[in-house]
Amino acid sequence: MLAPKRVKYRKLQKGRIKGRAHKGIKVDFGEYGLQAMGNGRITARQIESARIAITRHVRRGGKIWIRIFPHKSVTKKPAETRMGKGKGSPEEWVAIVKKGMVLYEMEGITEDVAREALRLASHKLPVATRFLSREIFDEN
Repeated sequence: MLAPKRVKYRKLQKGRIKGRAHKGIKVDFGEYGLQAMGNGRITARQIESARIAITRHVRRGGKIWIRIFPHKSVTKKPAETRMGKGKGSPEEWVAIVKKGMVLYEMEGITEDVAREALRLASHKLPVATRFLSREIFDEN
C-alpha cells in the first residue's frame, strides 16, 4: 500500500478540491494514459486495486507508471462516539485528484490492450476517467 515514509504533520485539514490541474495533464512517460475527468480523493487502496487490474490484464507486457501518490491523511473517529474530545486518529491516505490529471501511464503494448486495461482500472476509481494517447499531444 502506498503511504508517505514520514510527514511534517500527522493530521491535516480536509480542504476543498476545486478547479483544474495545471501540472501532470499530459502523457509524459508512456504511450497511453488514464486521465481524471473530475475532482476527488483517491485512497491508497483504490490506487493499488487499479494497478493490480492493469497488471493482470497486460500479463508481464509493457511498463506502467503511477502518476499520483497519496500524500494526505484522512482521520476518522470511532463509531458511536460522542462529539468533541478532539480529532480522530489517521485512518487512511488519499491522493487529491483534480480534473485533467493523468493517473496512470502505459507503454510497450498495443492500443486495444491498453484501452481495455485502463477501462478495467477506471472501474476501481471513484472519479470519471478517459483514455489518452500520446499522439493527441504530439499533434499540437
